This record gives sequence, structure tokens and C-alpha cells, in this order.
Amino acid sequence: RIQASNTHLVFFHNCSYFQCIHRSAAQYNQQAMGNQQSFSPSSTTPTKKWDGNAMSQADFMERDTVLVLNNDDIVIGSESKKASHVFSPDQSRGVLHRAFSVCLFDSSTGELLLQKRASTKITFPNVWTNTCCSHPLHGMEVNEVDGPEDVKDGSVRGVKAAAVRKLEHELGIPVGELPIENFKFLTRLHYWAADTVTHGEKSPWGEHEIDYVLFITIPSKDSITLKPHPDEVDDVCWVSQSKLLEMFADKDLLISPWFRLIANRWMIGGGENGKGGWWDDLDRTMNTDDFCDYENIHRFDPPTEHLGGGGDAGPWLDVEEEAAPVANGSTVGDTSKKQGAYGKIKTHKESKLKQLMHLDEVMSAISLLYINPLKSNLDSDNIQKSFDTDDLAFCDDILSKVSRSFAAVIRQLPSEMLVDVLIFYLVLRALDTVEDDMTFFDSNEEKVKVLLAFHKTALVDPEWTMTGCGEGDERRLLEEFPKCHSVYAALREDSRRVISDITFRMATGMAEFVDKDLGQGTVDVKQYNRYCHFVAGLVGEGLSRLFSASGLEKPSLATELYLSDQMGLFLQKTNIIRDYLEDYVDGRAFWPQTVWKKYSASGDLGYFANPATAEHETAALNCLNELVTDALELVPDCLSYLSKLRCSEVFRFCAIPQVMAIATLDKCYHNKDVFSGVVKIRKGMSCALINGTTDICGVHSIFSRFASSILRQAESARKKGFEDPSYERTVKACSTILELTETEAKKAGGSIVRSTLMLSTAAVGCLTYKYPNGSNTTALTTAIASVGMFSLFKTSFMKYVVGRKGVPSLMPASKLAEKKED
Repeated sequence: RIQASNTHLVFFHNCSYFQCIHRSAAQYNQQAMGNQQSFSPSSTTPTKKWDGNAMSQADFMERDTVLVLNNDDIVIGSESKKASHVFSPDQSRGVLHRAFSVCLFDSSTGELLLQKRASTKITFPNVWTNTCCSHPLHGMEVNEVDGPEDVKDGSVRGVKAAAVRKLEHELGIPVGELPIENFKFLTRLHYWAADTVTHGEKSPWGEHEIDYVLFITIPSKDSITLKPHPDEVDDVCWVSQSKLLEMFADKDLLISPWFRLIANRWMIGGGENGKGGWWDDLDRTMNTDDFCDYENIHRFDPPTEHLGGGGDAGPWLDVEEEAAPVANGSTVGDTSKKQGAYGKIKTHKESKLKQLMHLDEVMSAISLLYINPLKSNLDSDNIQKSFDTDDLAFCDDILSKVSRSFAAVIRQLPSEMLVDVLIFYLVLRALDTVEDDMTFFDSNEEKVKVLLAFHKTALVDPEWTMTGCGEGDERRLLEEFPKCHSVYAALREDSRRVISDITFRMATGMAEFVDKDLGQGTVDVKQYNRYCHFVAGLVGEGLSRLFSASGLEKPSLATELYLSDQMGLFLQKTNIIRDYLEDYVDGRAFWPQTVWKKYSASGDLGYFANPATAEHETAALNCLNELVTDALELVPDCLSYLSKLRCSEVFRFCAIPQVMAIATLDKCYHNKDVFSGVVKIRKGMSCALINGTTDICGVHSIFSRFASSILRQAESARKKGFEDPSYERTVKACSTILELTETEAKKAGGSIVRSTLMLSTAAVGCLTYKYPNGSNTTALTTAIASVGMFSLFKTSFMKYVVGRKGVPSLMPASKLAEKKED
């Protein structure tokens, strides 16, 4: 899957084998402002009301939902406070989650306020620690989820909002007495510690956190109200540096391991790099960024007394720091780099051995690669004579870099429209790169201006370029865009007009969503559909107009705006469904709140990530199934669009992403793996699907196959007692697809079954036959050759069947051109 972040070209391809690009990017636009807003019907801010005085310690453990992280401090899900703090053989160091540690100082004396954690606390009771330490939570009324951009600029208003909430709860300090703007974020530490001092060497409890260190100063002790909560705090005291060191040396006192790390590493003494300790010069610490480190995550194993626990955990971070890498210091423009969460989320795919067990798919791959590959028309004489060869070579090369798989599908298009579609793709990819870069622009307003002017700058000025925006090959595309402009300027006027129009309208849609807080998805289905229209539906319209302008498709195709839009929505929604976790981790998700909030017990979209209980999993699957069904209801319009095409190359171009999408939906339906990673269909299956897109019979057969599969899954789950609210709707959607594809699928079905049987028989026979010399090598070669021959036979036979039964046949572009001349 080639990723650049925001995909607005999913119409082109949406699959594991021919995936062009993706939509989402790590975007937390103006979160500082968003965190100050209360929830309203037009806002995507979470709505959970938290009342610490109404809950016991056990309630906190069960109900509080912490932010689950990967080692790079990227939010990848949620978990109950209890489940995340359990140390067991299954999770020897618990579950990594986000935390904060506040140190509050009296600036008149330089003293630090400490608290002694209450004896009733479940984890680390009776220990002295910094002023306040706790967790930001999912689904709070004031958003407590920060993203990478918030860390990068040091704002982290989510963590600070959580600190204000807990300072009031634990110490009784009213919210207004400690303004959020007064907190200073200094750095992060990644540590873990089993609570062996309290619960023994096999302690079932512990901490495993990426801890945000916050400092705040007050004019004097008298300027705040202190009313410690008895279930949270047993005692408080103000200490100087010397007093704190005495406490550290007192063997009878328990000190929290995280506070000891923070104090010894940064607060007291010489500090690092000769800068002195943070506590040594509070004025400098609070009023400059001399001590701020927002790039690195400092990693520590616990002292010996906190090793072990229920999972017998030993040293880890200090001895294997490279196993927990930090995403910092990377070179922008590195061709290996992709933006967003791509590569940070687990990919669920079958092993190579299991894939090889699907012999028909293996042979389909061999057929597609060696026997009947997609033929490139880029070297045709009329193309080479019409465009600057060097600039065209650059466009072809950069196309293969930003989307290797999709390049082959574009190249097989007829010469009459190949370059038009190629440039259309690259222009939108360049626009997408501008929209996707979350660090290049000083403000969203500046980005919006560039987006809205893109069709008047990049497509008008032959020297226009943009330096430093994007990553890898996408950056190169922008920096060498004049070469694309050269080819664009040589296109037919009607093609340029289409590309410019769609570019402007898509940029307008991008601008509309730039300032939206999509951390919790789109507001409702209407906004969900609108987003999909801008990023995919418009692409469908543009392609239909280009197809029509080429003369190879009927002029009426350009007016099929509704069907073109539905084609794009089907692909985009499939992409969004599959990429739930990736998009959520990026902080720019698209699942509509009016759907997922029906199932989320926490009121947070992250509730579904890595479901830990049966109830949790059921809710996640119910939500997933409803969204899959919503996408399936678009299939009739997609099939209707395909039926209107007459050029075989155009048909294949459009059909391939559609069959990949229905296969992906089948893979996603009722599949809990969607909530722990990205699911992918087998590469061999992708090849088989591509081979099946030569005509309408093959496409209908594919849709029928996967609609039947989803229907069987729904019925099987129901028989096992799974109560799916969308069951009836799913059955209806699948039944409609089966009815629409029944006639053509039957024409394809019989010959496919017979061919498959012949393929399998021939292959097994050859593989089990030993030649006189005792070698099976020749037998394997014969098996592959036999399968290839049968694949060719099947294709030829299918074309014959289609022609004999009177199905409107597709014609290659060359035949259509001849017919047009006649």
C-alpha cells in the first residue's frame, strides 16, 4: 500500500495489491482551541462527563479509559485503567499508556509540593511523589488526547487539561486557580515498574507509561486552595531541594519510582549538558525553552526492587533501547519515509506458505506476470510524438515511485487517454501532498490559500514549484512539478479543462476539512458522505469526463455524475472501514459519530481498538458490520456504471478497484482484526481478481462470490447467537447484489468451476508424478505450464461463451477507433 497520507484518489485503486494512496494524516488542527470548547451538536469534541467524587478506587480502575500507546507515543487504542496496569505472564509489563507528572512550586520560596498517595490506592499506595500524577483519558468533555503536532509545538493541552482535572480531584485546587496556560511541558520519559514493594515480588500491578513532565509555579502557598481528597492523598508537604534529598535517603520512606527518576535525572544537581537542574533556576525553566525536549522520549528500566511482578519482567529499555525506537531526527525527504501511521500499525496478512496453498491464485499471479500481463501503451507513436520525451519519462518514473502498482493499470489505458489520466493522477497527488503536510505551513490559513490557488498556480505557471513540502518522492514531485506542467500543457484543451476544474473543486473540499477536528471521526453520515465525495467522488466525475472526451466512451458518460460519485464513494468507504486503526492513530478519522456512538460504551472512537472483553468485541463488530453494510448498498450503482462502458481498457481500469473493494469488504466484515491492525487480501487473490475483470460476466461473478460470502458470514454469526442490529439490512444488501449479478454470474460460473477442477487435477497429477530419474523438478515445471495453458483456455472459452450468449461485448480501443472511422 503506497501511502502519502490524505488520499483523494481512491477512485483509482483501493486494494492491497493495487492500492494507490491513502487518505489520512496525523492532523490535530488547532487542538489547543478545540480543547477549550465544550461539546455542542456541531462539534466533534468527546462528551464524557467525569466526576471523581462519585467514584471509588475500584470504579476508577474499571471505568477510566487510558490512552494506549506504541513506543513512539502514538495513540493506538484505549484500555481500562485496571487492564492496563495488570502485570501478568500475558503482559509482563502491563500495557503502555500515557501519563503526566505535575510539579507545583511556590516561587517565593522555591519549594515543591509533594503528596503521599493514599493507603487505599490500588497501585503504589503510601508512596511520596510529586504534586500530582495521573492519566489523560479518552472521551473527556474537555479533550485530553494530544497528537504528534501538539507534542512538537509543546502545547499538549490535552495533557494539561487532564492535569487541571486531577489537581482539583486529588488536592481540591479549584480549576480557576491554575490556568492551563501556566503549565510548562518539559519532556517525556518512558518507564515501567512493578509495584513489588506493596504487593510482593509477584505483584499483579505496576506502571508502564510514557510520562509527560509538567511544571507550574504559583506566587505563594496562600494563592491556592488545598483540600486533599482522603481516598487519593494521605498527606502533603512543601519541600526544598535539601529536604527532598533527605527524604530520598530515608530508607523508611517510600518514593515513587517515576518521581525519583525525574528528580535525579533533571530537577536537581548539574542536570544534562551543563545546563543545571530545572529546579535550580525556576525562572529560566518556566520562561525559556532551554530545558524543553519535545523530540526525544527518554527510556528507563526501574530500580532492582521494582523488577519482576506477575510476569517476572526483567531489564528491557536500558538494554534494548533500539527495540523501542523513537520517531525523531528522521530526514525529511527520505524516499523510504511515508507520512501518517503507515508502518506503525500491524498488518494482518496470511503467511507465504498459506498463500501458496491457494494454487489457483498462485497460477493467476504467474499468468498476470508472465503469460498475460497488462500491456503498456506508453510507447505508442502518437504519445511519443505529442509530448516532450524527457518530461514524459519523468512523469512515468515518478508515477511508478509514488504508486508502483497503479502505474501498470494506467499504462494499459488506450493512447487516446493514457497521458491525460496519468497527469490527472499526478496533479491530484501533488495537491494531496500539499494538503497532507502537517508541518510545512505556519498556519492552516496559509495552507488553505495554497490549496485554493493550486489550479491557478501549479496548472498555469510553467515554473511553479514548491520546495520542502511532503516526504520522499511526493516532495520530489512538487519540487520538479514544471516537468508535469510541460506534459499537462500539451494535453487537449478539453482534458486540461477537466483536470483544472476537478483540482479546484477538490481543493475547495480539502480547505473545508482542514480546520475540522476529525480525531473522533466525522459528525454524521452526511458529513461522512460529503468527505468521500470531495476525495473520491470528484475523481470519478473527472475520469468519466476524460473517458468521454477521448471519444472512446459515449458523450453521455460525462453526464453520469451520480453514478461516478457512487463509484468513488464505494471505494473510499471501503478504504475508511479497513483503515480504522491507522486513521484513529493518525488523529484524523472518518467513521461517522452517529454510527459508532451507538456502540461505544466510553463515548470515544478509540473504544473499539484492541477489544479486550466479549462485550467490547461485540460492540466493535456491530459498528463495523453497519459500516460495511452501508458501503455494500452502493454496489448496484457501481455495477450500473460499469455496464455503460464499451472500451475494454477503460472497463478494466474501472473494474479492478471495484472488485478489490468488494473482496476487502468481505475480508473486513465481522472481522475483529480490523481493530488491531490493517487487514489485507492475499496478493494471489488480487491477481485472480484482476484476471477476472476482462468482461462484465467475470466482474458480476466476483461480486456474486463475495456478496454470498458476506451473507454466509452474517447467517453463521446469527446462528451462533450474535445479535447484529444491522443483520436484516446486510441480508437485503447482499441479496440485492446477488439478484443483480445472477444472470451474468451463472454464465461465468460453470466454465470457471470446470476449469478450476481441470487445473487442480492437472497440477496435482504432475506434482505427484515422479520422472524416471527420480526428480520432481520437471513435474513441477509441467504443472505450472499446464496451469498456464488452462488459464489461457479458460479466458478464451469465457470470451466465446459471452459472445454466443449475446452479452454486449466490450471492444478494445483500436476496434472502437476503426468503428468510429467507418
